[in-house]
Formats: sequence, structure tokens, C-alpha cells
Amino acid sequence: MTTTLTLKSGTSWADAWRRCLAAAPEAFRDDRVLNLWNGAWQADGRTLPATSPVDGSPIAGPPRLDGATAHRAVRASLDQHRAWRHLPPAERRARVAATLDALTAHRELLALLLVWEIGKPWRLAQADVDRAVDGVRWYVDGIEEMTAGRAPLDGPVSNIASWNYPMSVLVHAVLVQALAGNAVIAKTPTDGGVACLTLACALAAREGVPVTLVSGSGGELSQALVRAPEIGCVSFVGGRDTGAAVATAVADLGKRHILEQEGLNTWGIWNYSDWDALKAVIPKLFDYGKQRCTAYPRFVVQRGLFDAFLAAYLPAVRTLTVGHPLAVERHDDPYPRLDFGPVINAAKAKELHDQVAEAVDRGAVPLYRGSLADARLLPGQDTSAYVQPVTLLNPPPSSPLHHAEPFGPVDTIVLVDTEAELLAAMNASNGALVATLSTDDRATYDRLAPHIRAFKVGHGAARSRGDRDELFGGLGASWRGAFVGGELLVRAVTQGPADERLPGNFPDYQLMP
Repeated sequence: MTTTLTLKSGTSWADAWRRCLAAAPEAFRDDRVLNLWNGAWQADGRTLPATSPVDGSPIAGPPRLDGATAHRAVRASLDQHRAWRHLPPAERRARVAATLDALTAHRELLALLLVWEIGKPWRLAQADVDRAVDGVRWYVDGIEEMTAGRAPLDGPVSNIASWNYPMSVLVHAVLVQALAGNAVIAKTPTDGGVACLTLACALAAREGVPVTLVSGSGGELSQALVRAPEIGCVSFVGGRDTGAAVATAVADLGKRHILEQEGLNTWGIWNYSDWDALKAVIPKLFDYGKQRCTAYPRFVVQRGLFDAFLAAYLPAVRTLTVGHPLAVERHDDPYPRLDFGPVINAAKAKELHDQVAEAVDRGAVPLYRGSLADARLLPGQDTSAYVQPVTLLNPPPSSPLHHAEPFGPVDTIVLVDTEAELLAAMNASNGALVATLSTDDRATYDRLAPHIRAFKVGHGAARSRGDRDELFGGLGASWRGAFVGGELLVRAVTQGPADERLPGNFPDYQLMP
């Protein structure tokens, strides 16, 4: 018998909003969030309507500034920067540590906002908050050694990031940049996360951390947030099209930059037999519907192993649980354990459905399609942002699924017969952040891995962005500028010796760590 699901008690958007008003009344109004610049919360900007991907219901939209106001915010951030950089390091450290304590105290509210704003299942929303807090604590404990002999930049760090990891990528970066002696500017992602970021920045601002938070279109604000002479460094996380424009601007200006861009991360299968291990990892690769920069949407499989691969893959993908992240059988039940909920919005869901349909029309073979009837949903709820898992064999070269990251729960499989074909297929996007090669023979891995154009290459195991002292970057078109992670993140946003060459991909050189 089918059980009718209901919303978990105390988790509605109205509940979350009331808690925001109580937690940070300076940053929230009854009907909107505010921008934060010049050390004060500003009721400026044109607020756009927004809906939750979870059920299509209205939520807070970003208060979009115009370019002139953004320039004023940048100039004010420079004033903050000049004061902050001269504070004793111990004082900066104490203020960032106090911010982490405040974030920890509001952990559940921050996670609930992530559920409603970007559709994260509860488990992953909490993990996003925890990774931000735990990661920055590691820097708090070691910042003196990392900044020894170094100085803050001449101007604030401007952060433009995608919507998928507001806490563990954007807030994490902002707090480490501030810890290293810089004022920081963050642009709220257009597609979601504005309330979560507003609460996080309110907690930081209360502790005296010089953070600016503004909303607006990338095109309108880029003159201020990328090209303004006051900016000391640009940190960007997003797609290649937007990233290319940012890369051109910072290269023309000779500005310090960190540009993390997408790539088609691939998983190769060659002379391999440990199918139980692969079967166990497949569901984990679908976390958050593969809306991650380190997701693996492409499998490159030795043709002679294809039957064994499918025997492991298909049962694993059939175990995936998709649905409304807050739908439970009884009001007081624990949060549901899901592999993923909706994608970021209905437009993205339509794009994925259209790409799959077009690929099949042009010759791709559908191997698996999940059914929305199997999803855990509330009665009558809007489902326009939900995409069930899809697996396609041999997407045609004319399809975006052949060469680009889908950023959704769509897997593609390419069959190969030779090692040369394997490497060519694994390098289809001219550079990636991560890749994995599953092969029984370590010597084969050692021989082939150096030819895979990814910053991190795993042997039979997934690679990730990493935490604390783990370095991160990308090869080819997936990265521009300084590499980050561990001490490299601090080096990227501080000044060292005059002749210093930072590890990274720069217009005139590439230097691996």
C-alpha cells in the first residue's frame, strides 16, 4: 500500500524565514533580504521573485544592485580592507573563530535554508555547513605558519561562485581570505542560496569580519566585481562560458585570480574485475544529483568488459532514492535519507530532458531511465525541477552530453577498444578537475594516469575537492589562475616575495604544486 507523505514538522519555508528574522533581524525583512556593504545592511536593489526547486513555492529572491551601486560597495570594501589588514593577526583569528562558533550554533537553520533554496537533501545540507566550519577551523589553527613572511593583498578579494555549495565553497573561501588579512566581497549566486549566505554573512559581520554581500546579474556587476582597480583578487567558481569572460578580463588587467571551471570528469574501466567495489560506489556518485564540480557523469568502458560493467552498474543505479527532501510519513519522523532531490530549477530540468531526448533521437542508446512515479513526493506538489536518473550509451558527438558536464543525474557511457581510445575519451573536454581509472594492474594505472588531463586521478576510487591540507586545481580549460587547497589557498590571497610564482595555470606559465 502506498503511504501518503507529509512535510516534516517545523521545516516549512515559513518556519525557516521566521527563524532567520529572529536570528539576524538586521539582515532580513518580512518580505526580503538585504545587501551588506559599507559595513551596514542596505535595503537597496530590485528584488526578483524566486521559487524553491523543492516544490515550486515562492522563496526569497536576490536584491539585485545596479553597476553604480556595486562600484560604491567595492570602494567601501577597500576602506575596510585597509583597516583590516593592519589588525593584529591574533585579533583577526579571534573574530573568524567567533564566526565559526556562531555558524555552528545556527547549523540546523543554515542547512534548512540550503534544502529550500537549492534542493539539497538534509544529510548533504548539513555536510555542506559542517565542511565549511571544520575546514576553516583547520586554517584558524595553522594560519600563523601559513602567513609567515607574507602580507595581505593590496585590495579586497572578490568572490563569484556557483549556487551548489554556498557554505563549503563560498563561505569557506571568504572566511579563509579574511583570516589571511583581506576584506572580502561575495556575490550571491543568481540561482539560489541568498538567504543562507545572508545569514552566514550576518553572523560574520557581527564579529567584525569585513564582508560585503551583494546581489545582481553577472553582466551588470562584472565591471565592479572583476575589473574595478580596487579589487586585489578575483575568485570564481562556475561554468566555462562565464569563466572565459572573467579570465579574459583578469588577464588583460594582470589581476590575481582563481578561476575554477567545469570539466567532464571521467571514470575509466580497463582490464578490471572488482565489480563489487564498483557496485558499492555507484550510488555515492549520484549524491546531490551529480550537481557537483567533482561529479563523474562519464564512464569510459573497455568493450570486452561492458557486460560485466552493466551487471554491476544497473542494480546499483536502481537503488537510488529521489524525492522531496522534507517529505516524511509522520510529522515527527527523522529527515528522509535521499540520494538527491530536485535539480536547481525547472529550467535546468527541462534542459536535461531535452538533451537526453535529442541524444536518443541522434543515436544514443538508453540503458536506464528512472520513473518519477518512484520518487518520494508530497501529494500534488510541483515536480517540474525533478529529474530521475538516466543512463545513455554512446551519446553522439553532436550532443552536449558527449563533451560537456550535464550537471544533473545523467550518466553517459562510451565504449573503447584500445588504450589510445581510452585516453582520448577520458580527455574529451580538454581538461578536468578529477578523474578515476579502475584497473587491476597497478603498473597499467601508473603508465596511463599521467596522460589523463585531470588535476586529481584516482585508482579505482573517486576523488573530491578535498578538505584542509588537500590541494585542488584543474588541468586544461577547467582552471585558470592559482591552485588552492591547504597552504596554497592562503598563498593565492597573500603577497610573498616579489619574484614568487604561484602554482597554477596562468597566461604565461603553468606550475604544478
